[in-house]
Amino acid sequence: MRAGDNKFFIFLLAAASVAFVWILLPFYGALLWGVVIAILFAPLYRQLNRAFGFRRNLAAVVGVTVIVLLVLLPFSAIGTALAKEATGLYARIESGNLALLNNLRNFIEQPPSWINDLLERFGIGSVAELQQRLSSVLMRGSQYLAGQALTIGQSTVDFTVNLFVMLYLLFFLLRDGDLIAGRLRRGLPLSVDQQNLLLNKFTVVIRATVKGNMLIALIQGALGGLAFYVLGIGGALLWAVVMAFVSLLPAVGAGLVWAPVAVYLIATGSMWQGILLIAYGALVIGMVDNVLRPVLVGKDTRMPDYVVLISTLGGLQVFGLNGFVIGPVIAAMFIAVWDIYSASREDAANAGEATTGGVPSSGEVRSADAP
Repeated sequence: MRAGDNKFFIFLLAAASVAFVWILLPFYGALLWGVVIAILFAPLYRQLNRAFGFRRNLAAVVGVTVIVLLVLLPFSAIGTALAKEATGLYARIESGNLALLNNLRNFIEQPPSWINDLLERFGIGSVAELQQRLSSVLMRGSQYLAGQALTIGQSTVDFTVNLFVMLYLLFFLLRDGDLIAGRLRRGLPLSVDQQNLLLNKFTVVIRATVKGNMLIALIQGALGGLAFYVLGIGGALLWAVVMAFVSLLPAVGAGLVWAPVAVYLIATGSMWQGILLIAYGALVIGMVDNVLRPVLVGKDTRMPDYVVLISTLGGLQVFGLNGFVIGPVIAAMFIAVWDIYSASREDAANAGEATTGGVPSSGEVRSADAP
């Protein structure tokens, strides 16, 4: 192939690749989770494939069925129960029958003297002024929720379409995953060792991040919801799900939920409930994050804890919920690529020294012979 033809082919390759990625962008979430679930359940598929006499189609169908039964259906049941609880909570807020709002109203009408002194010390003003500010914030929030309610139907349709795309793709990723990985290896302009390093790093990071973060989120959400239920706080399931989501944020996590609730309990007179919730949150819920996250996420990815934290926060900021997978993967690929580059430069330098064999250059010889 001539040089001009080679340049044109590279341009055509880049243009086709960009166009293909462009048309897949509307379904990038479904594609991402299809790949993630396929990587997580690849060992299960291989076992099923051997058990069924290497009938790949049957093994892939059974694998997808197991994933639906073990993962999708439980999450769907939780989502349905959560929707019912959220609807009931919204109805109680609208009717003014929510105990939390009644307690806040009584607290604002008759605040303790030390509250006013504390607010004035920080330049916030009185409780009445704070009430006006909170009312303005809540009004804007309710208007936002009302606007979002109009898109529920469309979001449901989008979710159904993306779920179908994910399951359809998942079948082929399980069945043909090794073939697809082989094509990727042949297409990458890297050595075999470099390909193995990158692909292994990609797989390890996804498994550690998803299994680690998801397990931590589920444990912290369940522990937090149980504490709220025991303490008689309404909407325990709703708060459990919220804590599970915010637990995806390393070092902060579920404390964003239980800490304000504990302060509210103390401020409204439920002193021992608030103190108990603080102790339980710090010693039990927080310990889950401090102990399990470095073990399940940082250890397998071989990334420092601060890199895991920053990449997760950045991924969530840029890509939304999908970012808790994409962020650490990008960070791991960044580290792996720079490791490969550094190793190649070291190899080139060592090869250059081996070629010269330690013989001094002509300039050094002349300077040595000079009187």
